[in-house]
Amino acid sequence: MYALSHSKRKEIQALDSAKGRRQLGAFLAEGTRCVLECLPLFSIREIFATPSWLSDHPEIDATPVEQKEIDRISRQQNPQGVLAVLNLPEETPFIPDGKISIALDAVQDPGNLGTIIRLADWFGITDIIAGQGTADAFAPKVVQATMGALGRVRIHRVENLAETLSSIPDQPIIGTFLDGADLYCSDITLKPAPIIVMGNEGNGISPEVEKNCSCRIKIPSFPPGRQTVESLNVAMATGIIVSELSRRIYG
Repeated sequence: MYALSHSKRKEIQALDSAKGRRQLGAFLAEGTRCVLECLPLFSIREIFATPSWLSDHPEIDATPVEQKEIDRISRQQNPQGVLAVLNLPEETPFIPDGKISIALDAVQDPGNLGTIIRLADWFGITDIIAGQGTADAFAPKVVQATMGALGRVRIHRVENLAETLSSIPDQPIIGTFLDGADLYCSDITLKPAPIIVMGNEGNGISPEVEKNCSCRIKIPSFPPGRQTVESLNVAMATGIIVSELSRRIYG
């Protein structure tokens, strides 16, 4: 049975931070479902698994370790018997292709980001532009939330989201605002398909990014005039908007 060295544990634990992931060019996937979803989609560096897990998955080539070793390096409260170290994919610039894309203006919560990536994958969206302040897509919580969707959705990190959006000549850029037009009733230009901008959890879309939005929309509450919560969670709002616009474009 293989015992992890102190240096190997430190290396794996360094993948908790964005700096460590960038320096080592790797990220973590934990748990049976997450690991099995990710393995065909990313280049594998190392896999550690307990003998009992390996007996259930004999097709996986992994280093056998005791459960206590998994417990020591895991970030989960109840670690399962497998942990994979995967190579980060090569970063690529965003190239507009006339299809729906999502732009995130400082979406900070890893859970929200993971949900948005899964939504994108469900609706066939393959590109997300991540502006400064947006959570790292390869943080352990995000990887866990995406369940493999990260391998099918490209994340393009940009230094200046407003500048990036201003350089896109043809696609409509749709922003979500409390004073926007009704998502279900407004005359929204959808040819070519839009880039949908979602803002920060507390502050919404920044003034700099707002200037690049050619269309302002909102999700109405029902029934009209009823007192309700001030706003929706950004991941929930993304799902509603992407679903409605996808229905119009592809339905």
